[in-house]
Amino acid sequence: MSLKRNSSELENRFATLWDAIGGPELVREYRFDKSRRWRADFAWEEARLLIEIEGGVWNRGRHLTPRGFMNDAEKYLAATLQGWAVIRLVDTMLTPDTIKQILDYARNRISGRPVA
Repeated sequence: MSLKRNSSELENRFATLWDAIGGPELVREYRFDKSRRWRADFAWEEARLLIEIEGGVWNRGRHLTPRGFMNDAEKYLAATLQGWAVIRLVDTMLTPDTIKQILDYARNRISGRPVA
């Protein structure tokens, strides 16, 4: 997956780790809901997996304001009700081990094997 200039440093870090462990191509800025303008940072359509990289944790970013938090909750609920698994990651979770766990989880979703 190529690095994007307008993506955050955290999104690019995730993409680099994903590529390093051999993850398949993901769709960036995936619009998962046709009636809303919601987008997910990354999507693996076959696995019905959305990956959100949550920035601003340490500097009180938009996701941590009351309105931002409520909007994110609405978005993630809609995605889940549409059959998507939503993975939310913060900076400290961007490690090879965590990314490998996500890849294994998604592959199990595709194969129908238990994911838990």
